[in-house]
Amino acid sequence: MTDWLLVVDMQPGFGHPDSPWCTPGYDAVAGQTGRLVEAYGEQVLFTRFQPPAEPQGAWRPYYDRWPFAVDPGRAGLWELDPRWQGRRSVTSQRFAKWREAAPHLPGNAGLVICGVATDCCVLGTAVEAVDDGRHVRLVADACAAGTPALHEAALTVMRDRAPMLVLTDTAAELARRAG
Repeated sequence: MTDWLLVVDMQPGFGHPDSPWCTPGYDAVAGQTGRLVEAYGEQVLFTRFQPPAEPQGAWRPYYDRWPFAVDPGRAGLWELDPRWQGRRSVTSQRFAKWREAAPHLPGNAGLVICGVATDCCVLGTAVEAVDDGRHVRLVADACAAGTPALHEAALTVMRDRAPMLVLTDTAAELARRAG
């Protein structure tokens, strides 16, 4: 079985200090993610959150609260972080990205997941992947949330999903890749 790295939502909308959704710790996560991306080479898939042009259903009041996200003038927030532009990616208008990512990954691949935000898109993606029968290793020090408390709470939830979902760190994953 070959492992793939799934990098969740490393985008300016979550990393730029002027974004209302800026995630503290994004830069540290980007540093760890860069090390992982280098180690995984071509076995990396990025996800990108893309707000809908016309929100529907429960998304309407959500975007009423966060109108910047659907402002066409701020579309650059939803591009892939410039460090990884041009890399293979999938887009999704949902928090969880597994439905969009799964068709682009080998069916027998183990998953190593990192990105933002631990308490939302990372959590949703990891749980969906587990529900789909995938083994997931979540790189805890390569994830961040809106606050350290939210990050820790999400890790607590995911820790309880073992052995299908296990927590790891960048050093352990780099050592595993090296061999």
